[in-house]
Amino acid sequence: MHNATCPLCGPAPVGLLHEDAQLRIITVDDAQFPGYLRVIWRDHVSEMTDLSQANRDRLMLVVYRLEALQRDILQPDKINLASLGNQVPHLHWHLIPRWRGDPCFPDSIWATSQAHDQDRQTAWARQQPALLAQASVLQNKIRQEFSPPD
Repeated sequence: MHNATCPLCGPAPVGLLHEDAQLRIITVDDAQFPGYLRVIWRDHVSEMTDLSQANRDRLMLVVYRLEALQRDILQPDKINLASLGNQVPHLHWHLIPRWRGDPCFPDSIWATSQAHDQDRQTAWARQQPALLAQASVLQNKIRQEFSPPD
């Protein structure tokens, strides 16, 4: 079940790490938030309760596994999990690693960036390259772990 006007129902998006009959895992290309992932349910539904219990369980097991990988590889200060759907009413989860020095911390990434002092901005700029490299490690691990066995 797909919706022709829904941007999440279309062809595989840029940043696709895994796709199967039920869901897609994509990386979000945002250097301000290294390791940001989305899990998109393939069928066009808007709420978790639109899924059967078995499908809800599958989806959340994937979300939890990805969170564990983010924590292990990226070692953020916090992970934000969000399933909003206000702008795109198609079931999907955001998994956003957060660091105390990131541009929006402690607010949501969708909030206006805080005006941080110069020392904090400089520290974040120094930290970003290593985090982006670790995000690449995370992406490779996801591809490896979610690929079907040969």
